[in-house]
Amino acid sequence: MKAMSRLHQFANPMRFARLSQAILPWAIGLTVVLMAVGLYWGLVVSPVDYQQGDTVRIMYVHVPAAWMAMFTYVFMAAASAAGLIWRHPLADIAAKSAAPIGAGFTFLALVTGALWGQPMWGTWWVWDGRLTSVLILFFLYLGYMALWQAYDEPAKASRAAAILALVGVVNVPIIHYSVEWWNTLHQPASVLKIGGPSIDPSMLWPLLIMALAFNAYFVVVLLWRMRSEILARRIHIVLMQRAAS
Repeated sequence: MKAMSRLHQFANPMRFARLSQAILPWAIGLTVVLMAVGLYWGLVVSPVDYQQGDTVRIMYVHVPAAWMAMFTYVFMAAASAAGLIWRHPLADIAAKSAAPIGAGFTFLALVTGALWGQPMWGTWWVWDGRLTSVLILFFLYLGYMALWQAYDEPAKASRAAAILALVGVVNVPIIHYSVEWWNTLHQPASVLKIGGPSIDPSMLWPLLIMALAFNAYFVVVLLWRMRSEILARRIHIVLMQRAAS
């Protein structure tokens, strides 16, 4: 209850606007620095793989994008639950704003995965558990955004989209454990695993820096989109009031 009361402190759009305005410059600066360091370290400094050669450098974009694709959907589902259960005024705005970002991360993961898979596997695509479940995740994002556009009344759109987000979140653990449950061309987890990462530190550190850069980028774009959505709703209310009068 205390956590929810703290969250409701930021439910006021004006208070959120002030807070986000203070966070944005730092988040933008952090994104630029981390992205520059991570890309240089990963694409220039880090060693080539003894089997994959320079192709392994795709990992520094592909893996963080895949992580963020799943994280963003979990965030979207959590925000949808907060909107449905606690009626938090900004929860549905946060979920709606996060959806295009998550779709972008998922698309990037699919494209870079294909670019990485072709020289390694000899094919751009295979219908294995990991690739298929990530593709389903991409369609879930598209369906969520389509539901928001399908209703003229925001309350109905929010409820329908939130239900889809909560039902679809079951796909996230399927993505994560697909390499263990089914035969797949994907290798098992090498970073987030019991016993610690099995990847060499010379490759692990730039990978983690790129993951932090993608997280910072997510915060920046999310705040921008939420501020824009709040402004758009205010304009809509003003126009409706003028039309009614």
